[in-house]
Amino acid sequence: MLIEDQVLRNNWVVACKATDLKEEPKQVIILGERVVLFRNEEGTHAFKDLCIHRGAALSLGCVKDGQLVCPYHGWEYNSDGKCTNIPQLPEGRAIPLKAQAITYLCKKEYGFIWVNLNNNNPRMIDYSPFYDENYRNVLWGKIEVNANPPRVIENFLDVGHLAFVHEGFLGVSEKPVIGDYNVHEEEFRIYSDEIAIFQPDPDGSGVAKDVYYTYEILSPLSVLFTKRDPDTDNRMTIILIVQPVAEGKSIAHGILSFNYDTGTTDQEIIEFQDMIFAQDKPIVENQKPEDLPLDLQVELSLKSDRMSIAFRQYLKRLGVTLGTA
Repeated sequence: MLIEDQVLRNNWVVACKATDLKEEPKQVIILGERVVLFRNEEGTHAFKDLCIHRGAALSLGCVKDGQLVCPYHGWEYNSDGKCTNIPQLPEGRAIPLKAQAITYLCKKEYGFIWVNLNNNNPRMIDYSPFYDENYRNVLWGKIEVNANPPRVIENFLDVGHLAFVHEGFLGVSEKPVIGDYNVHEEEFRIYSDEIAIFQPDPDGSGVAKDVYYTYEILSPLSVLFTKRDPDTDNRMTIILIVQPVAEGKSIAHGILSFNYDTGTTDQEIIEFQDMIFAQDKPIVENQKPEDLPLDLQVELSLKSDRMSIAFRQYLKRLGVTLGTA
């Protein structure tokens, strides 16, 4: 079922890791829409996963000589979605002008492929301060979650749960207090002050201490935090990027960035993040109501919830409808 959230359809939505698109076409689902991704010498392309002829899934076809070939009747489409060959037509017969695939804007950025369903070419989120030679970047995901994006994202922005859901890793229940902090807004950024969080072993040395988290909202589907060690000024940033698949179903992707040597492999970093997210998943999938209340009177909030309050106000201001109430 298509999701007619025009705010999200106007955004760049993550589709998959760039490395997940091989030589064959790939189907992804974005906001209930089947999309086919394929590569040729001209780049990466995204079409509605539908042949205009008899509704076959183009993702079941192949790429031949740079053309996307329908698996059903062999119709061929070029990078612009124009049908260039219909095998059933007699020689010399013109290809109908309506023989055209529905195309979507598509780009590669930060190691992912992104699709813009409304073809309005919006501003891309800016993760460039962390995605450069000064940082080691590890791509993470894809993790399916039976929840809509707002609940998934608000959990990521929630500082108060670290001492309980992630006890022994990101906090301890004996030190749950969160000090007051403020949230700031700029043109394309909503971000918090640094928030002190007590962690049992934040740097692998076995020494418990406070570290400092800064949270930031980049888009309705992208948020990040940066953890700073006050003793070394080592910094780790994680960006969470959520792909809205269908009503009640999302896919989480992310990038973990480090400006120091972690002493661990990429795979070990991914496995640790998988474990942390697995602790969050049953909480998020069982929250009620499923739709995030944008009326701040519906759920009781504390000062330590200021980031999630800012996120709810942001979604309300934009007019996001998927997963909100």
